Amino acid sequence: MVKIINRSNILTEKINPKSEMIDTMSTEEIIRLINEEDGTVHLTVRKAIPEITKAVDFVVEAFKNGGHLRYFGAGTSGRLGVLDASEIPPTFSASPEMVQGMIAGGWKALRKAVEGAEDYPENGKEDCKAINLQPNDVVMGIATGGTTPYVHGALKYAKSIGCKTVFFTCTPKEGLGVEEDVDVFLEVLVGPELITGSTRMKAGTATKMVLNMITTTAMIKMGKVYGNYMIDHQAINSKLVDRAERGLYRCLRDCPMMTPIKRCWQPINMSKMRS
Repeated sequence: MVKIINRSNILTEKINPKSEMIDTMSTEEIIRLINEEDGTVHLTVRKAIPEITKAVDFVVEAFKNGGHLRYFGAGTSGRLGVLDASEIPPTFSASPEMVQGMIAGGWKALRKAVEGAEDYPENGKEDCKAINLQPNDVVMGIATGGTTPYVHGALKYAKSIGCKTVFFTCTPKEGLGVEEDVDVFLEVLVGPELITGSTRMKAGTATKMVLNMITTTAMIKMGKVYGNYMIDHQAINSKLVDRAERGLYRCLRDCPMMTPIKRCWQPINMSKMRS
């Protein structure tokens, strides 16, 4: 039987006084309140930049040594990890194995909630084994409420085999009962949600921001960006072909070696070249 934890002391489970009468508000009042709360998220994320920096440095070191970044989460946290991982191959032409997202309940949990799957730490451990987790990998556990057994199980196993570990949460470590000695404790305290406990809101927004920071910065450090252009993305549709053409033109135009012939330089028509 699953142990029921009293989570009333957890920040993301507390009541937000601003929304105690939200069910009586007009549509516009609700939207303005949500927007007001969302506006605080980036400021909270900013406070965690030193810890985010440490996490990125671990990820870059892992990539340079043949390792990977593995996200582990449940519910919204798991889905955001899978989302971030899925965007890396087309954006940076990286191997799908380079960044992977694992979600409690497996792939079916992406489209339909399998909430009970998160209650067992052994599920996190087994998923680590299933992907053949290696000591040169980085494991990032995402649990905005901080208590998800699936995530704790994955982190504990990862640490035991020598992986660098990162724990992302939106509630203070104190009182969580976190047993894992992680390398980076990434704490983004966005405060109580407008809908009590609904961490798909501010906590989810903070999660997306932090994951974007980690993988984008890591890919820049791995040489996947020149200036501010993606130089290794997969041009697999009209929009991306156009972006590749403009990026190539700009990079060649700004190259010092091209200075003598800039006067006669014209944008490349790659459609003609391809034909």
